[in-house]
Formats: sequence, structure tokens, C-alpha cells
Amino acid sequence: MAKTSSPPSVLEPQCPSRLVLDRIADKWTALVIQILARGTMRYAELQRAIGGISQKMLTQTLRSLERDGLVQRKVHPVVPPKVEYSLTRLGRTLIEPLHALCQWSEKHLAELQVNRARAKAVAASKSFRD
Repeated sequence: MAKTSSPPSVLEPQCPSRLVLDRIADKWTALVIQILARGTMRYAELQRAIGGISQKMLTQTLRSLERDGLVQRKVHPVVPPKVEYSLTRLGRTLIEPLHALCQWSEKHLAELQVNRARAKAVAASKSFRD
């Protein structure tokens, strides 16, 4: 009897789905998807819209997303070259879940900051006593 393979599970150490999770859980990926959800954009527009991203990181992120079939890069044959980026059909399926994560981050920011400050104060008092 042939062995049937089990369905993908990110909880399994050798499952390739972990690579997918790594790609879509990346903060730059989430931000690029959020911006491209608005529509097709040129590189400079993307970089301006995503404050704080370096040229190198944006290029790496776009290349990875293009390789994974989430973003489409279109080069227009004009001088100077015009390159535009847009979400593919597969990329558009990430809009809702990543938007929900971004909203959660914004909604719970203050609470997380309070918890971090409290943990930092506790750690500082412990090191002071030692």
C-alpha cells in the first residue's frame, strides 16, 4: 500500500509551508501588499508610501514577491524605462488577512507598549537587586 502524504502543516519542522509563512509574515511583505492593494504603482511611489524602507530592502522584497507569484512586474518599453508593480490574483488573496493583522497592530499598539515598558521595568529592578 502506498504511503499517503499528510497535508501541509507549519507546525512540522520540515514542511515547506514554513517558507511561505516566513514570506507572508514579514513586515515589509505586509506593507507592500497593503500599498499595492490600492492599485498598480511604480517603484518610487512604493518607496515613498512605505516610510523607512531602504532601496535594497524594497528591491529584495519585490523580487521575492514576484518570484512567489504574489506581485507582477511590468516593464513598459519606453525611454527611460517605466516599471510598474501590481498584485497578482494570488497576491490579492493576501489583502484581507494582512489588512486584519495591520489593523490589529494599530488597535493594540498602546497595550503592547505598556506591557513592554512594564517588562523592561521589572527586568531593570531585578538586575538592580542582583
